[in-house]
Amino acid sequence: MPATSRTQPRLVASDVDGTLLDEHERVSERTRRAVLALVNDGTPFVLSTGRPPRWISPVVEGLGFAPMCVCANGAVIYDSGTDKILDAKTLTSDTLHWLADIAYRALPGCGLAAERVGASAHDAATPQFVSSPGYEHAWLNPDNTEVSQDEVLDVPAVKLLIRLSSASSGDMVAALAPLIGDRADLTFSTDNGLIELSAPGVTKASGLAIVAERLNIAASDIVAFGDMPNDVPMLTMAGLGVAMGNAHPAAIAAANEVTTSNADDGVARVLERWW
Repeated sequence: MPATSRTQPRLVASDVDGTLLDEHERVSERTRRAVLALVNDGTPFVLSTGRPPRWISPVVEGLGFAPMCVCANGAVIYDSGTDKILDAKTLTSDTLHWLADIAYRALPGCGLAAERVGASAHDAATPQFVSSPGYEHAWLNPDNTEVSQDEVLDVPAVKLLIRLSSASSGDMVAALAPLIGDRADLTFSTDNGLIELSAPGVTKASGLAIVAERLNIAASDIVAFGDMPNDVPMLTMAGLGVAMGNAHPAAIAAANEVTTSNADDGVARVLERWW
């Protein structure tokens, strides 16, 4: 059945960076109108992102409303309207230490960082992003707290980040995946030497499934948008998985269809079929 004849979805989920946001990291006016139209019609809209909850507020501001969020690649369910963490799946300290030992052997020179959550997006009682000495950040204006290697690993985390700027993320995954097996879920959202590990079975699909179950919505009634390998599980589980025109080949292969790029309102162009 061609995508244009599909029935109206009961839930829409979208990745943020490279998908919902344009090339200037903003929600375009056309995309904002399209999302508000579906929300005003009573259809839930969910952000599904690798971002932690503390990085959600600029997206909320751009959208003009506060959606439910699947954060940290599915490890965290965050209600941006009430600023509450509703659910969090963590890697244990023992697993973090085990993963670190493997990473340092397989990827010499790599650095480690960990994402944690408290009760809210900006829980001052919880240092939320900690990194080992010398960790080289993959983005500008990092908000990390530098601690010792053991301090990075001694507290359960929703996500372990491994950074090796001299390698591609794809090559890092290829080196680590056979060694890790099912002890953690391994993915990446940028191909510049950064990979992300979550608790076993934790993906954007598992996080989105929690939200959908609470709303009594079947996966077949979901439309999901994404652009990178960390979106693949979500694109596969949704009734209609849509990859962006700028997407990684893995996301394109997993999707039911490909829309235009994030710079060309790809999300809005699909939503305007129904709203």
